[in-house]
Amino acid sequence: MVATVRPRRSILYMPGSNTRALEKAKTLTSDGFILDLEDAVAPNAKAEARGHVVAAACSGLYGRREVLIRVNALNTPWGYEDLAAAAKSGCDGVLLPKVQSADHVRLCEQVLEANGAPRTLALWCMMETPFGMLHADEIANATPRLGGMVMGTSDLTKDLQAAHTRERLPMITSLSLCILAARAHGLAIVDGVHLDLDDDEGFVLSCRQGRELGFDGKTLIHPKTIILANQTFGPSPQEVTFSRRIIDAFTQAEHEGKGVVVVDGKLVENLHMANARRLVQLADAIEALEQGTVQTVEP
Repeated sequence: MVATVRPRRSILYMPGSNTRALEKAKTLTSDGFILDLEDAVAPNAKAEARGHVVAAACSGLYGRREVLIRVNALNTPWGYEDLAAAAKSGCDGVLLPKVQSADHVRLCEQVLEANGAPRTLALWCMMETPFGMLHADEIANATPRLGGMVMGTSDLTKDLQAAHTRERLPMITSLSLCILAARAHGLAIVDGVHLDLDDDEGFVLSCRQGRELGFDGKTLIHPKTIILANQTFGPSPQEVTFSRRIIDAFTQAEHEGKGVVVVDGKLVENLHMANARRLVQLADAIEALEQGTVQTVEP
């Protein structure tokens, strides 16, 4: 399942046991949501939360915004039922926690298909263990149903016995391995969360670093961070304008039999044309999403 140009600047975690939060999400401007049945839900609330999440996903009231359901691991008491319920929920994708091998992805896929999952239902992988980092390439190539990866940097930092720093130097190798795997296999990839909600400057720095590394967007834990994530990961008006100029200039050059062209003193080749088209397509997709999908609900 090759990733399409779809906005994933901000993907907000929503606790599956909190029905008010699930309802509130219908009014928010994040590009997508992870309806969480795993970390955000206490063991005694798992079954009830599953019902809430399936009902939310089935509602169709999130518009075109991407809806993923993070299930519990298959080796837990709730994992199989989570997958079975998600298969028929109408969500866009199922997010598997702590993925460590391609075989595990394929086993979960078998459960989904046995429970009637449509071909359009994507599988996503949480990349959050040292073993997962070392097997990122095979995981990314596990099945054509795979849609993307989500970095779980909090659990990974714990397992690495590393430090949480603004620069995230302890994470760079892991982040880069997963980006390489995702891009090699045409997948989307979203950065991990920023835990300190009072550190706006650190959050912006983390977003900028994530975009520079190549992530499509960032997972979030609070709605107040949506705007900053959208601003950072979305193409600026200046980038879009320049990209359109590149497309026009290069198209004209091709008609004249030229392989390169100069725009504002910069040499433009086919690789720049491809990136310009991607940015313009992303900008168009963002505009369509923001104009037609935000729902309003009674408080």
